[in-house]
Amino acid sequence: MLALIAQAADQQQSPSSAFTLLVPAALFFVIFYFIVMRPQARQQNAHKTFLEKLGKGDEVVTSGGVIGKVDRVAGDLVFVEVANNIKLRVLKAQIQGPYKTAAEEKPAEEAAKKG
Repeated sequence: MLALIAQAADQQQSPSSAFTLLVPAALFFVIFYFIVMRPQARQQNAHKTFLEKLGKGDEVVTSGGVIGKVDRVAGDLVFVEVANNIKLRVLKAQIQGPYKTAAEEKPAEEAAKKG
């Protein structure tokens, strides 16, 4: 008789235990989304926008660490001038971002602190 009562009690608790397992999993997914996935998607969109607006005279850094000015953009290729009359052909996907010197970064940091 006691075994039947214990089995009935276990059967009553199983739906609630399944729910209690789903709550932490859902909470984990929400936290993961806001900490990892959403910022990464924003960064990818910002980089894509930067590459679309890339034009002559922009100073860029390649993923290999080469710094230069964009001479021209031809489809998926970017011609980067690294010295006088020395131009490198670089795939557009390998452009890491704009080149900023320390003097250019300080005003942006100060504006972010004020704003």
